[in-house]
Amino acid sequence: MFKYLILLVVLFTGLVACKSKSAYNYSQNLVAQEKSLSLIINPADEKIGEYVQAEKFDSIAITGADMENQIQKKIDEINATPLPKAKEAENFKAAMLRYFTFIKSLFTGYKNYGLAKTDEERQQIAIDQQKLVAEKPTVINEIQKVQRKYAEANGFKVE
Repeated sequence: MFKYLILLVVLFTGLVACKSKSAYNYSQNLVAQEKSLSLIINPADEKIGEYVQAEKFDSIAITGADMENQIQKKIDEINATPLPKAKEAENFKAAMLRYFTFIKSLFTGYKNYGLAKTDEERQQIAIDQQKLVAEKPTVINEIQKVQRKYAEANGFKVE
């Protein structure tokens, strides 16, 4: 009887560890997606800033559209990645998708700014873009909160 109890405890511990490991790996995968996104965002932001100064509107639109496409590929990869059987996994995935969609919308704004036909239209897009940029800290805070909740629910710490 004691042997069966030990065997049951070992099996249960192994099952819990496997779930925690898959939850952790899923988190790491999504974090890696975000980090790879950051590597392309910063140079694109710099280019767009230079193009705005030089009033190279076509270049702004092209860079914005290119970034939209690259971010959409990341969104598609996240959507294609199966969820682990872990607590809060759906909420974590949804939050990451909201974050990536938010970042994509920033570049949609840049694209639209570059494609604007008049200075008035461009000015309104710039105002809208500033409002969107002001939301970024809130969006980042939300994703961090959801990630911490996911990690806590699955027995690991966010690095």
